[in-house]
Amino acid sequence: MLRSSNALFEPSGQPAARRSLTTELVDAIRLQIESAELRVGDRLATEAEMVQLFNVSRTVVREALSKLQAAGLVETRHGIGTFVAETQPRSLFRLDPGDVAGSIDALAVLELRISLETESAGLAASRRDKTQIAEMRQALVEFEHNVGQATETISPDIRFHLAVANATGNRYFVEILTHLGMHMIPRTRITRTQIPPAQYAEYLTRVNREHEQICDAIERGDADSARTAMRLHLINSRERLRRAQENS
Repeated sequence: MLRSSNALFEPSGQPAARRSLTTELVDAIRLQIESAELRVGDRLATEAEMVQLFNVSRTVVREALSKLQAAGLVETRHGIGTFVAETQPRSLFRLDPGDVAGSIDALAVLELRISLETESAGLAASRRDKTQIAEMRQALVEFEHNVGQATETISPDIRFHLAVANATGNRYFVEILTHLGMHMIPRTRITRTQIPPAQYAEYLTRVNREHEQICDAIERGDADSARTAMRLHLINSRERLRRAQENS
């Protein structure tokens, strides 16, 4: 179980800026994972419990969990809770979870992903099997189920893109996306902009429709259409992030 920490507050006893609070909470949870106080498969405290333990807002808790999810340290299971994930071996591409919303150029990473994932979608269409298609479909179902809960759609989003990469049969696509591209899900930044809640659910639905078009083309074995659908999805993601940054 998570322990609270006075490090989340300034000496005056007043809350620090949200980014500092979020970073402190990320560091507190990460420390317990790295020290094996929290082990793989252990369930984290609920959002409500963290709010009480750390005396922070629910928004801070959700932002911290989003960073930890993007870094691959935790995973959320709908209706059950958030658990410590099995971490991958460190590599050149491994990012610190504190960097996810830091100085990393997410737009530049999306440009890299456009080239990388466009080809991975084409290869997946040629090499996929029924099990891999089922993995993609399951991620889409969970995404759709969780529309309206911003942090809850990040995990199935990551799993969908990794499932496409896995269907290429080339482990290097999976490794790069795990350790670089998948840490840069643009939505971890868009959630902090001024998108009205009523429009946000519609935005998430559009994202998943784009996922479905990619999956449909891969399942048909249509490599050209799969490449086109993936490229369009990531270009749209780049433009959504660009607009969000301009409006923030």
